[in-house]
Amino acid sequence: MASGIGPMSGILATRRARRRAIAYTILLATTVILMAVSSSPPILELQRGIGFALRPVQSFLTDVSRGIDSISAAVTEIDQLRKTNEALQLDNQRLAAENARLEEIKRENEQLTALLQLRSGLEYKTVAAEVIARESSEFRRVVSIDAGTDDGVAVGDIIIAAGGALAGRVIEAGSNFANVLLINDTSSTVIGQVQTTAATGEVIGQLGGVLIMQNIDSTERIQIGEEVMTAGIELGSGVRSPYPKGLLIGQVVDVTRDANAVVQTAYLQPAAELDKLEYVLVITDYEGGLPDAVEQPTNVMNPDGTLPDTEQPFVTPGPSPTPVALPTPTIAP
Repeated sequence: MASGIGPMSGILATRRARRRAIAYTILLATTVILMAVSSSPPILELQRGIGFALRPVQSFLTDVSRGIDSISAAVTEIDQLRKTNEALQLDNQRLAAENARLEEIKRENEQLTALLQLRSGLEYKTVAAEVIARESSEFRRVVSIDAGTDDGVAVGDIIIAAGGALAGRVIEAGSNFANVLLINDTSSTVIGQVQTTAATGEVIGQLGGVLIMQNIDSTERIQIGEEVMTAGIELGSGVRSPYPKGLLIGQVVDVTRDANAVVQTAYLQPAAELDKLEYVLVITDYEGGLPDAVEQPTNVMNPDGTLPDTEQPFVTPGPSPTPVALPTPTIAP
């Protein structure tokens, strides 16, 4: 068997070699023929004719290819522009927010600078404070500030805004906060004085925005636009004005007169923007209202019925009435 397989393999290998040789020869001959034919004038003319006939198709395909390339480039460019636009919008929003923050800082700095300038021109000791809360009631005008007893703030201290405008008084003080009753609260009363004529009246708070200055002598001529200041008038019996003299309350915007009345009423626009207070000064060393206990009148008596030399009675006693002897009644028998 082994001797039979060997000759068969040789025969098959010889046949494959022949086929490869024949195929190679045919391909080589065909190539040579085509090369010879393609360089002949008729074939060249045929090629030119076919090229000319197919030139519109080729041009169309070229234009389509260019159009596709242009569309692809446009789509890519649009996508890039969209991304760039989104980035610019984000930058614009960031810059707008930064600009708003800087404007707010600038505004706050201007307010603080104005308060510092005001503080340097006051004769009183003051504490700067920020408004941290507002009472939401429709019937009250009270704000809270971030300064309290730890800062020297006490009940009764005066609150002023930019420009030295009167804002209110402290009605409650904690260690790190204080509540302030604004002058436009209906329970607030300030004795005001017209700057030009020195006419006085009671400035009463109103929730509507304007203040009412009432009980002004009707003989006084009050002009619209005049400024009204705190009068700082002593109230008698050792009682000092709760407000120091010379603080700006507001400006006269209207006056009503009654020919039959002995008083007139003026309406004031508050000098301080009471509904927009942010930063204020607290006057901590003005002693208004009732005097200290050691300064108040007393009726303490010495053992002999007289007063100490340093004391005064509440009321000076008048002379005692002389007793009158009544007639003895006669009884009829």
